[in-house]
Amino acid sequence: MSEEPKGEVTRGARALVVYPNMRGRGDLDPDARLEEAKGLALAIGLVVADAIAIPIREPRAGTLFGEGQIQNILVACELNEAELVIVDGSLSAIQQRNLEEKLGRKVIDRTGLILEIFGERAATAEGRLQVELAHLDYQAGRLVRSWTHLERQRGGFGFLGGPGETQIEADRRMIRDRMAKIRRELEQVRRTRGLHRERREKAPWPVIALVGYTNAGKSTLFNRLTGAEVMAQDLLFATLDPTMRAIRLPGVEKAILSDTVGFISDLPTQLVAAFRATLEEVTAADVIVHVRDIANPDTEAQKRQVLDVLADLGVLTGQEDEDEGERLAIPIIEVWNKWDLLGPAHAEELRKAAEQREGETVVPLSALTGMGCEHLLDVVGAKLTVGSKLYSFVLPAADGQRIAFLHARGDVVSEEAAGEGPEGPELRLQVRLTERELGRFNAL
Repeated sequence: MSEEPKGEVTRGARALVVYPNMRGRGDLDPDARLEEAKGLALAIGLVVADAIAIPIREPRAGTLFGEGQIQNILVACELNEAELVIVDGSLSAIQQRNLEEKLGRKVIDRTGLILEIFGERAATAEGRLQVELAHLDYQAGRLVRSWTHLERQRGGFGFLGGPGETQIEADRRMIRDRMAKIRRELEQVRRTRGLHRERREKAPWPVIALVGYTNAGKSTLFNRLTGAEVMAQDLLFATLDPTMRAIRLPGVEKAILSDTVGFISDLPTQLVAAFRATLEEVTAADVIVHVRDIANPDTEAQKRQVLDVLADLGVLTGQEDEDEGERLAIPIIEVWNKWDLLGPAHAEELRKAAEQREGETVVPLSALTGMGCEHLLDVVGAKLTVGSKLYSFVLPAADGQRIAFLHARGDVVSEEAAGEGPEGPELRLQVRLTERELGRFNAL
């Protein structure tokens, strides 16, 4: 069969999800990968008609799948009335084109699907720039039938919805010029973000970053702890742009909680690079809260994916120690979320496992019900104040910024008048501070 793909694919279209199961690929098992791929399709408003895994011993250069396998996919499409085929893997331009000709349907791969989701969800100017750059990078080497996203105001980049596909071949020079312009704009965004981060480091508030696999419950926990109304749905990539809110902690007057984009296995390389600036927020955190969906059968594999990304960001030092294993550059608290979904026996088994974890801080909780959230705040507060030492400072009473910093970031043991100084009345303060906070104080 060699006809052109049929028409425009829109939201609500029926899709067949196909996972090419190649040996040694990824940490998730085929069933978990299929479930994740179905979640990606649902996140963009598609109807998953069916999902199948196809074992591949030797990938075909022109089509990825063998002829017999392609016929099986075609039969599944006909039986399920699927208008779209989603291949949960990476397709070259020629493979995508050949599969579309043989199946007579639109075919997109994992990268294209994730880019479409990101295109719809990015809310800030920076997020939209990052997604557009990633999409252009992805499309630059492909036979592009539609480049209408530069003309549209909606999110998304042409796989779904929009004014319809046209047979327009993208001008490569225009793509390069547009990418160069976006990179310049993003560089300005990074410089601005860096200035904001420097200001925050001088400001009297620690930063706590929520990280985790997509759909682990980070935004639900963020809303629970801050009283905010950040989008929190049972969808992959419900959060794309970092959101920050102030919270109070035991022993810490004020802290900033940051919600970040969810991690995922096989994240397209274009997006890893494009979202670097967003994830840089994690590297400036005082404490990282790693939120895990402990009820998910693949929670351990998801944890490895998250730690791999954190290692790439430099959050893990990568230095091995015989007794401690891999040392952490930033303290990490592991939250075992969705505890309410566990049966009693499973919960008791995990509770014992958590207690036996040496050198790790584990907090079981349910962001949905609130169980364990108060304990998490206690643990975070303790992390922020661990290792503090007592210091004595004599400051001008008029130095409001530095005095406020000591009250907010340290434990002020005593404060008394110290007589007159060169700049007027002075105060003597005895304050417990960590080395990191002392360094920030000295930089003020």
